[in-house]
Amino acid sequence: MAAPTPYTAPAWAEGMQKYRAPSLFQPHRVRDVIRDAHEKKIPALIGYYSGLSSIPLVRFIAPMGFDMIWLDWEHTPCDVETMTTMVHEIAFMSEGRTIPFVRIPGHDHAAIGYVLDAGASLVIPQIETVEQAKHVVSAAKFGSRQNGTRSVPPFRLIAGVSDAPLDGKRDVWQNVNDQAAIMIQIESLEGINNLDDILTEVPDIDVVWLGSLDCRISMNLAPQWGQGNEPEWLAAVDKFTATLKKHNKPRAGFCLEAGEKLAKAAEDNVILLHAGDLLKVSELPHQLAAAKDAVVLKN
Repeated sequence: MAAPTPYTAPAWAEGMQKYRAPSLFQPHRVRDVIRDAHEKKIPALIGYYSGLSSIPLVRFIAPMGFDMIWLDWEHTPCDVETMTTMVHEIAFMSEGRTIPFVRIPGHDHAAIGYVLDAGASLVIPQIETVEQAKHVVSAAKFGSRQNGTRSVPPFRLIAGVSDAPLDGKRDVWQNVNDQAAIMIQIESLEGINNLDDILTEVPDIDVVWLGSLDCRISMNLAPQWGQGNEPEWLAAVDKFTATLKKHNKPRAGFCLEAGEKLAKAAEDNVILLHAGDLLKVSELPHQLAAAKDAVVLKN
């Protein structure tokens, strides 16, 4: 086997370091990242989907230069310590070049606090109502200005070491309110129909993801990996898109294509998940079948 070609980091490998906080234990300035990408000041973020809840794997992927890594705590559950360790591996092993996001299971107040305490930003699944969205923002924020009910973690940040406030004017907790981002997922027709009210009454939502697979299933349509051309589906997608444009709200999604298709997707999305561990694992059956065919004994 030939020796691997030495790796030279490209210019974009700096990634999200310029948006990092004074300490890697704090969330990046993710709200600023999303807004800058939405305003085309920076390119769309290219993300990695981590669905295996594996600390060694995240440690291996973190230095590669992805702009963000999405940890799927909703569908690959693990304990809080494992989730926290994976968040820290992303931030520290990437030296701040990669932003950790965590999709939580449900809308649990405690789970939201665990993710933010770890230093990550939030992905909240299955938002359908204004009340759910208000609960999420309340659980994620400190202080009554945003109806915040988040508990201050007294020892998550070490005084004089990792608790430096970003702007030097407000305390660290007020700054963190403006650092970590909240992404909501709309995964049903009810969510699409209520999205206008949600974004009107809950402006602190930073970015919206259309969970097309869940949405199609909720509408009793064939899954088809979130794709279809049924009239009711096209109308739902059009309504979702029009609502985001009305509120000038950023959007995120999957794009596994490359080249021109990826560039086109980046016109409408601030975050694009483009690779992932389970995507690679899903290639193994075909790879195995080809290998078995190649070595079959010939009569």
